Amino acid sequence: MVFKNAKSNHRCFIGCEMIFRITLLATCLSVFPITEKAADNLGILGAQPKWAVLEKYQETITHDEFTRLIQDVYCTHGFAPDLIEISEKTARILMNREAQKFFTLRFAENDASRKPVPRLWRPAESLPPAKLQKPLSGLRIALDPGHLGGTWAKMEERWFQVGNSAPVLEGDLTLRVARLLAPRLRELGAKVLFIRNSNEPVTAKRPGDFQELARKILIKHGVPQPRVDAPAPNDPENEQTIRWQSEILFYRYSEIRRRAALVNFKFHPDLVLCLHFNAEGWGDPNNPMLLDTNHLHLLVNGSYLQDELEFDDERFEMIRRLLSRAYDEELPLADVVATAMAREMQLPPYQYPTTLTTTKVGTSGYVYARNLLATRIYRCPVVYCEPYVMNGNDVFARIQAGDYEGMRNINGVESKSIFREYADSVADGLAEYYSKARGL
Repeated sequence: MVFKNAKSNHRCFIGCEMIFRITLLATCLSVFPITEKAADNLGILGAQPKWAVLEKYQETITHDEFTRLIQDVYCTHGFAPDLIEISEKTARILMNREAQKFFTLRFAENDASRKPVPRLWRPAESLPPAKLQKPLSGLRIALDPGHLGGTWAKMEERWFQVGNSAPVLEGDLTLRVARLLAPRLRELGAKVLFIRNSNEPVTAKRPGDFQELARKILIKHGVPQPRVDAPAPNDPENEQTIRWQSEILFYRYSEIRRRAALVNFKFHPDLVLCLHFNAEGWGDPNNPMLLDTNHLHLLVNGSYLQDELEFDDERFEMIRRLLSRAYDEELPLADVVATAMAREMQLPPYQYPTTLTTTKVGTSGYVYARNLLATRIYRCPVVYCEPYVMNGNDVFARIQAGDYEGMRNINGVESKSIFREYADSVADGLAEYYSKARGL
């Protein structure tokens, strides 16, 4: 699922590849050849690809456009030569290596002969005319407040507390932002849908439902007799327990896939806004490190890793997303929203310490392409926001101040409520983008 790039207490599956480590900061790359049927060659809890769906995209894209998106957006880290073979008139895409089955995509001869792209979401240019004060009229926006919060926050490791202060729970923070953002978007004319509007999971599954799969994962990765649990919370072998692995399967994979089902089969939005807060490594969540740092970045889908492309479902989902041209809408939108957020928040762009998982895209300097589960399987444009460092001194103080109207002096600076600043800046960016795109 979605994971924080900077948290030193981030959970990972047995066998994940360590990508980089600086000071107290570590990141895991979630690439796992694990399914209930290993021969299916699917990602975690992945579904069998329906390659026949891609027949609808025949002759909807030219050779040059397909090649550009593959090289500059989706496969910037390269891929095995037998996965995608591009010729002048077709692209041959591997469906399953064991069976040696391929899908052949036919290119349009030129831009004029391209067939319409089939999709349920609408780009800005195809929306009906809008009034000047309602640049989002007719637009369907789904809000996806990241994580869960509440009693689930400690399990997710999206929780920390300083002394007797109120605990910081990312899931609670993102939900508060979403509830402030929704009326702003409605005022601008949008229809707003909540993917999550409480601290309860969207999925009906619970960690106990994944214990057997967790046991198989551990055995496959060299733990022949997995323990149910560790004797202590800080046990160095915690990650090798059935409890640990089953919890990840629940909150990272089952939860996000259920959210995707709402997006893809019920809501059919034109845009999903994934709302998150960022953090740096904080160490002990009961005695966290507070830092003098703050930054902002946004994510769009892309920058697939070679190992990720080996999974049949991830390769299929990438090709379907490429052919839907979601990137052509979400990148310029993310650039405008990022610029509005940076202007309001006065934050510098986050710089990833490695290029192994991301590719900087766009013109704002704030947007990266990255293959996250949500940005990949939501079948519409997705703008994934990562502002603020929760364990930064100033951000922590603003979070402790809660929501309020007007301005308050926080650490010697007159500041708007951090939640309203977040919501207002996103709304302003959306209004700016759609006003221009719709000629208002």
